Amino acid sequence: MRHGKKHNHLGRTKSHRKAMLANMASSLIKHKRISTTLAKAKALRMYVEPLITKSKNDTTHSRRTVFSYLQDKDSVTELFRDIAAKVANRPGGYTRIIKLNNRLGDNAEMAFIELVDYNEVYGKEVATEEKKTTRRGRSKATTKKADATDAPAKAEAAADTEAVVEAPAAEETKEDKGE
Repeated sequence: MRHGKKHNHLGRTKSHRKAMLANMASSLIKHKRISTTLAKAKALRMYVEPLITKSKNDTTHSRRTVFSYLQDKDSVTELFRDIAAKVANRPGGYTRIIKLNNRLGDNAEMAFIELVDYNEVYGKEVATEEKKTTRRGRSKATTKKADATDAPAKAEAAADTEAVVEAPAAEETKEDKGE
């Protein structure tokens, strides 16, 4: 049964697990993306997301609290200086887990865990305009060119038809007046 099992123990003692997660968290903060097993990635997500949330509030107390978890001065300064500024507007979900192929040696499920705001592929939403395709794609281009060349001729033809239409109307009015 898994009653009361809040964290995955990862087959390690408490001290070993704490040291491993601290090292993985500081590697994630420094490199922005690390490759590990899926179980460790999920455990690391639970470990590092509250630390990133604490880094939004840059006080001495929050720095000391985060340092007690990470035990690495460079990682703490990177977290509070660079990462906290990027995730200031994000209400949570600072990490993304991407599954990879299984490891060759022991067939373990592998995964990338990365900081969401530092991935160039997913971060930028490219606004590309879709090309409008028609069944007769080439005929539209030729008709536009034909319209451009025929425009003066069509304008003259339209003016002639208007004159012709106006002329019979003028004759009818004269006849109506004469009767």
